[in-house]
Amino acid sequence: MKNNQPFVAGITGGIGSGKSTAAKFFEELGIPVYNSDTRAKTIQNENSEVKVKIIATFGEEAYNENGLNKPFISKQVFQNNEKLKLLNSIVHPAVFQDFEDWKKAQKSDIVMKEAAILIESGSYKDCDVVISVVVDIETRIARTIERDGLSREEILARINNQISDEERIAKSDFIIDNNGDLAHLKNEVEQTFIKIKKMI
Repeated sequence: MKNNQPFVAGITGGIGSGKSTAAKFFEELGIPVYNSDTRAKTIQNENSEVKVKIIATFGEEAYNENGLNKPFISKQVFQNNEKLKLLNSIVHPAVFQDFEDWKKAQKSDIVMKEAAILIESGSYKDCDVVISVVVDIETRIARTIERDGLSREEILARINNQISDEERIAKSDFIIDNNGDLAHLKNEVEQTFIKIKKMI
């Protein structure tokens, strides 16, 4: 732990890559994991300042009796890159501060920040190392269809909305190949964990 700050490993991957499963394996090895996507959802529903800004940007329909109206927001941002940037400019600073507060409360030498858009948001720059989970596109599509029940076209639209694996790899210190079974992924995680431990 340098200057009372834990070593930060960022983990990312495109839709259907298995980054959340990989992060769970790291958690089993004793690394506390901050899930940016889950926390962002909570912040959008519970942080009054964020809610006010989202309503001002997207209108009253942005929230309903269940909280954030995700289908309404998703439809707007997936079709309009400027609106996506606006949403990110509201949510990302709040998530950044939430992560900083969470990190200070951890007792571990290493913590992990899991984020689908770690690279795109620029938050990879705040990590000591970046890990990308990669898998071939057909496997990603098949896994996402099984998990989320989306159509092939919907998944491809989301993949095309994200940066490519090549762009992720260019910003990464470690690559975890997930073109195999769970045992293969677990082994990839364990080997990466050993290498990271040596860096602290």
